[in-house]
Amino acid sequence: MPIFAYEAINAQGQKETGELEAANRNQAILEIRNAGLKPTKVAQRAETAATKKANKKEDAGPARSKSGKIKGKATSQQLTDFTAQLAVLIDAGLPVVRSLKVLGRQQKPGAFKYILEDISESVEQGSSLSEAFGNHPRTYDKLYVNMIKAGEAGGILDTILQRLADFMEKSQRLKKKVVGAMIYPIIVMSVAVMILTGIMVFVIPAFEKMFKEQGMELHWMTAMLVFVSRGIASIWGLLFVIAVAAMFAGIVAWGRTAKGERVLDTIKLKLPIFGPIIKKAVTARFTRTLGTLVMAGVPILESLNICKNAIGNVVLGEAIDRVANSIKEGETIAGPLSETGMFDDLVVNMVDVGEETGELDKMLMKVADTYDVYVDIAVESLVSIMEPILIVFMGGAIGFIVIALFLPLVGLIDAIGQA
Repeated sequence: MPIFAYEAINAQGQKETGELEAANRNQAILEIRNAGLKPTKVAQRAETAATKKANKKEDAGPARSKSGKIKGKATSQQLTDFTAQLAVLIDAGLPVVRSLKVLGRQQKPGAFKYILEDISESVEQGSSLSEAFGNHPRTYDKLYVNMIKAGEAGGILDTILQRLADFMEKSQRLKKKVVGAMIYPIIVMSVAVMILTGIMVFVIPAFEKMFKEQGMELHWMTAMLVFVSRGIASIWGLLFVIAVAAMFAGIVAWGRTAKGERVLDTIKLKLPIFGPIIKKAVTARFTRTLGTLVMAGVPILESLNICKNAIGNVVLGEAIDRVANSIKEGETIAGPLSETGMFDDLVVNMVDVGEETGELDKMLMKVADTYDVYVDIAVESLVSIMEPILIVFMGGAIGFIVIALFLPLVGLIDAIGQA
C-alpha cells in the first residue's frame, strides 16, 4: 500500500507532519481529517527498494497453520499499546472497524498486523468484537475477551478498554521491574563464573606444572584447587555441564505436565525467601484481575473461573476453584477464601468489607495496589542484599585461589632461606 507524507494544522493551529498508508491520496486526506487535522500538503512518498521488498513480503500474506489460523501472536507490549490506543479512538467516536483498520496500518508487517486485519474483516462481516477477538486465543485470552463482551453488553466499550489498558500496563510495569532488578545480579554472576572458569582452565594448570617441576609438596588447599581444575578442564567437567543442562531441561519439560506444574508451583510458594514474594505477586494478580472483571460487570462465578486460569499458579488456582464451588452453594466470597488457607487476613478482611458495602471491586483494587507495593519493595530489598553477597562470594573465591597458589611458594621460599 502506498505511503503518503503530509503536512497539516491541528486544532491548536500548530503545524504537524507525518506519514500514513492509504489506498490513494483521497483516502489519505480523509484519514487525516478524521484524525482532527486540516491537511495542507499530501504527497505520495517515492517507493524505495526496501519498501518494495517489504510490500512484496507483506503481499505474500500471513503464515497460517493447517487449521487456517494465523501463526504467531502479539507481544505483551504490543497488546498493551493496542488496547490503550483503541480505547482512545473509540472514546473519540470512531467506529470500531475504522479504529481497527487505523491501528492495523500502524503495525509493522507481522503476525499482529495480520491478526488485526482478520479481526476487522470479521467485524465487518457481522461478528461482534469479542467474538472476533476470541478467534485468536493466543493473543486475546479469556480475561480480555470476557471484558470486551461485558463492555459491548453494557455499552461502555471505551471504559472497559481503558480499564483493560490500565490493568495490562500495571502488569507490564511490575514484570519490567522484576526483570530489571534481576539483570545486575545475573550479569555479575555470569561474569564471575566465566572469570573463575578461565582461572581454573588456564591459570591453575600452569602453576601445577611449575609445582611438579620444583618437586613441591602441595598444601591441602592447593591440592583441592588442582583437583577441581583438572575436573573442570577434563571431559568430566563437560559431562557435568551437560548433565546439569539435561536435568534443567527435564525439570522444565516435567513442569509442563499437570502433576509437574502442581508440584513446582507448590515448591515456589514454600521457598524460604522467594516464596512470600511469589505468593504476594500472584495474590496481587488475582485481586486485580477479579476487581477488573467485577468492575466490568462480569458475573462473579465467571470472573473466578477466568481468574483461576489467569493467575499463573495451579495451587492458588485450585483454591479459587474451591471458593467458586462454595459460592455456588450460596456462601459469600470471604468465608471460603479464608478456609483455603492460601490468602492472607488482609485479603479476606478487605473482601468481606467490600461485600458488605457493595464496593468489592474497589476493595480488590486496593489489595492489589498494596501487594504490588510490597512486591516492589521486597524485590528491591532482595537485590540490594544480593549485591554484597555476590561481592563477598567473588572475594572469597579469588582469595581462596590466591592463598592456595601462594602457600607452596611460601614453603619454597622458607626452604631456600634455611638452605
